[in-house]
Amino acid sequence: MEPLVSIITPCYNSADFIVPTIQSVLEQSYQNWELIVIDDCSKDDTCKIVEGFVQQHSNIKLVRLPQNGGVANARNVGLEHTNGKYVAFLDSDDIWLKDKLTQQVAYMEDKNLTMTFCAYHRIDEEGKIISAKIEAPYSVNYRQLLSHNVIIFSTSLTLRSAIGDLKFKKAGHEDWIFWLDLFKKSVTGYGINDALVWYRIRKGSVSANKLKVIGYTWKILRESEKLGLFESMYLFTKYAFATVWKRLR
Repeated sequence: MEPLVSIITPCYNSADFIVPTIQSVLEQSYQNWELIVIDDCSKDDTCKIVEGFVQQHSNIKLVRLPQNGGVANARNVGLEHTNGKYVAFLDSDDIWLKDKLTQQVAYMEDKNLTMTFCAYHRIDEEGKIISAKIEAPYSVNYRQLLSHNVIIFSTSLTLRSAIGDLKFKKAGHEDWIFWLDLFKKSVTGYGINDALVWYRIRKGSVSANKLKVIGYTWKILRESEKLGLFESMYLFTKYAFATVWKRLR
């Protein structure tokens, strides 16, 4: 029997994008999944839209938070509701291609892997592809991840047992910090170099705000990972070059 995959989708005012996101899960060639949507006290029609899917599909669940606590808190709540062998994260504006779960689960089951991720394309708010394929390296470990976060959250699949009681921290780049904390447990991530995800870039998002990204990156190296000044400067320089190169592609 195919192992169950728990998919966590935090959302806040996501009415404009949540339909194609959920639809991309429903269209997966892999069938044994549960989708846990965590609504972070949206003020638009997000919950109404998601409830429409919940009424039609028993493997889609909606958890409504009483107050806005941020994406880190929403993901932590999502983890508490998981039942699967594997955990996947899917942001409420990203899109999976139909064989995303099939390829990752097969690869992980065959090789007995703890964590995988895949290549992706960036898309704009209208869903138009705006980049060449952003390739996934064969593998990445903790030291390599310090130089540059190559793992977009919506591309990941991780053993639930490996995550254990690990929690998301409320900070800028909380996704990068989460991977660093996980990889400190001697975890290695393995890449699938097929673009199985469309990663949406939205105006005003953290990923689109270069100054915020720079500040968060330096803070992670110095405060979260407690690296020395010179090592932080070296890694920050590598990060900057990698980021510029990716944006030029």
